[in-house]
Amino acid sequence: MPITPDTKNWTWVVERPCPECGFDANEFPRDVIGRTIRSNAAEWVPLLNRVDASIRPSDDRWSALEYACHVRDVYRIFDVRLSLMLDEENPTFQNWDQDQTAVDERYDLQHPSVVIGDLLLAGATLADRLDALDEEAWQRTGTRSDGTRYSVSTLGLLAVHDPMHHLFDVAPTSRRASDASNQ
Repeated sequence: MPITPDTKNWTWVVERPCPECGFDANEFPRDVIGRTIRSNAAEWVPLLNRVDASIRPSDDRWSALEYACHVRDVYRIFDVRLSLMLDEENPTFQNWDQDQTAVDERYDLQHPSVVIGDLLLAGATLADRLDALDEEAWQRTGTRSDGTRYSVSTLGLLAVHDPMHHLFDVAPTSRRASDASNQ
């Protein structure tokens, strides 16, 4: 059963805290973005090693495997966008339909061990590139196909929030309750 497409423009999370996962971009230091991306990628490993990694918890929610595939692709897409932002003046990005990609690439049938390797590599690649940026590079801009303009700094924060939010999506109920009480 296909998941209802997410049509939200998630760039608002750089302006105010996410009420679902608690991420607060205003409190997030830029110098830990790379380390956080690497850490997030590693947190998917035990989830993908579970025997139920490919099972959806409900008809309207992706499995851990599907979310991990999405996170891998987020890292890849953001790396492409970062390259464009560094190489061109305010490039416009092609639209990425994440829901159609999940269907076309058959996220539900990918092998967890392959996804683990790809996810770790994609996360490390993006993190390394972000870690190597100087102050001027963090200010460069790009524009999404919907007209939303943002900086490399914003891209870095979005690259932290999206995967972090999806770990929250697949977390057991007890972890969600614990996370909410710690905020």
